[in-house]
Amino acid sequence: HCTSPTRHGEEGWHDGTSRTTIRVENEVEAHREANNYKFGFRKWKGNVTEKPIEDRSDIDKELHTDLTSVISFGNIAYVFLFGWWISLFYILICPVMFLTICGASYGKVCFKLAWYFIWPFGNSIEKASSVARRSTVMPTNCEIIPQEPNAEDCEPLLVSSPLPAEIRAPALHPKKPSKHWGRVSTYIWLFLGYPILAVVHSLACFLSWLLVFTIPVAKMNGRVLTTVLLMAPEDVLIHKLDKTRVILCCYQAFNMYYYKYTVQGINIFALNLLPLVFMTLIIGYTDREHKYFSAETMFTIAITSIIPLSYYIGMGIASLSAQSNFAVGAVVNATFGSIAEMTFYITALLRGHRAASKCYEEIVKSALTGTLLGCILFIPGICMTVGGIKHSEQRFNSRSAGVSSALLFISIGGVFAPTLFSKIFGNLVCESCSYVPGNATTPFICKDCHYYTVGSLFELKIFSRPLVYTISVLLPASYLIGLIFTLKTHSHIYDIQVSDGHGHHVMHWSRWRALAVLIVATVLMTCCADLCTENIEPILTHSSISQYFIGVTVLAMVPELPEIVNGIEFALQNNISLSLEVGSCIAVQVCMIQIPLLILFNAFYDVGFVLVFSDIHLWASIFSVILVNYIFMDGKCDYFQGTALVVVYLIILALYYFAPSPRSC
Repeated sequence: HCTSPTRHGEEGWHDGTSRTTIRVENEVEAHREANNYKFGFRKWKGNVTEKPIEDRSDIDKELHTDLTSVISFGNIAYVFLFGWWISLFYILICPVMFLTICGASYGKVCFKLAWYFIWPFGNSIEKASSVARRSTVMPTNCEIIPQEPNAEDCEPLLVSSPLPAEIRAPALHPKKPSKHWGRVSTYIWLFLGYPILAVVHSLACFLSWLLVFTIPVAKMNGRVLTTVLLMAPEDVLIHKLDKTRVILCCYQAFNMYYYKYTVQGINIFALNLLPLVFMTLIIGYTDREHKYFSAETMFTIAITSIIPLSYYIGMGIASLSAQSNFAVGAVVNATFGSIAEMTFYITALLRGHRAASKCYEEIVKSALTGTLLGCILFIPGICMTVGGIKHSEQRFNSRSAGVSSALLFISIGGVFAPTLFSKIFGNLVCESCSYVPGNATTPFICKDCHYYTVGSLFELKIFSRPLVYTISVLLPASYLIGLIFTLKTHSHIYDIQVSDGHGHHVMHWSRWRALAVLIVATVLMTCCADLCTENIEPILTHSSISQYFIGVTVLAMVPELPEIVNGIEFALQNNISLSLEVGSCIAVQVCMIQIPLLILFNAFYDVGFVLVFSDIHLWASIFSVILVNYIFMDGKCDYFQGTALVVVYLIILALYYFAPSPRSC
């Protein structure tokens, strides 16, 4: 049966004594939501199908709600950010058009539009050549009446309808062909006035779109550019609402909820960051000598470009998995789910191998450890904190959390087993020791001591790598066993029932489109990762900050920002179980998929990657797993427990910040 969504979001989470029910709108969304509870599947909050506007959340509807207030902080800010300089250009062009004599009618329009753009709120730009029925619904933030693409001899009118403007079906009314294109004044306008104003409105549209919260201003400028400035001057009327055809009416320039705005299911921030990716590639591969941009600047924009690409990969995985069976979904999640991190790790190891520097290997190990620490401590901690502030106390399935904790123990034990082995059977070597000759009571004072990979037994087990190869087989096998256990033989421990209304749905991305996005995003990710590793060298060699800290923070957590946002959104909807699974899923994939893949890559192309971590990585990871397992024991959490995890994470980061750089760096 079809159920209505709750006020907290698209899906409702209802705690019951025996079963948790997730209510969604259609079969594809039900499949996506069910995948969120499957072990080894990346968690995705956003919808993969287009939802009718009447079924959207209250906050999403507010983006298209009729607003009548014209005095607001956002509108006043519009005057200082956009209104004055747009109006100034109209004032400058106005006398130019009057001087041409023939273009005087356009000069009058410029004068009227100059006053309009100073304060457009509550006024409407109307077309006087046709008469429409007055709508009983007030215009939206920035209401645009779209042209009907297939009705060339008709024009849409504003009609009375209880539905928002985006889904309001326009009435069609016959119109006479416009004759202003045959006038001399029109071509004077197109030559002298329109090009300058086109640049002005394009710039205003671009800037207001990038600011996200001022998207209504972008819509207004886009409509003026493509419609109003191309109309006959006598047809342009500016009034309060009248019975003539409304072309554009804007009531509000600013809306704080536009961070939720999507285009074809793509979040506005991910869409706005996409040009940065192409700019990074163009600059990065054309300015190799750093004549215009320093290496530090290139590294910053390259690592930032990874964020939207991670988002597109995540959405592609969710969309493809929701439209496929379990086997395809598991393969897609296991491969593309780790592609963002693997591209960086492999390119860094290759660059370090070519430069004969072990520093890149240490950076990769720091990034691996940083991802583990962030997923074990920071992601659950920040989700518990945010969710606990809103919902006081949250409950989660302790049995499913116990499975994740057990897999984390297996993962950490397997990954750090060679490190423990080296400490037991390796030789402790110190770089510099000093003592007072002839004084037997004075002890040796040694610095920079570490376990060196020499000795017959150690050389047999580690240098020949049978232990590492054994672990690289056992960890993926454990991952496969976890899949079978949680999805087949013991799937009941998740106690999840997904109900859908079997309603009509329109996919944002089809299977082929999702696959194409995954492939293209992967290629772009590889290029951005290559630019990151190419430009990181000055930071590693000249930075006063420890290379450990750079690895565990910037390189580890930046690609995971979309996952952090997903986890926080789940927590805000009182679905803390999925928030906790977000971090656990990534941590398990790092240990059971990514590290074995690095070992496999090193086996075929030896880049000198040895699975032996420094002491700070070892003890920080072990302590974190023990702590989070203790937190997960009772199946309840609040903001205090979340704050404790975040504080511990920050303490460990402080350790890395003040730690000396690795010997190889």
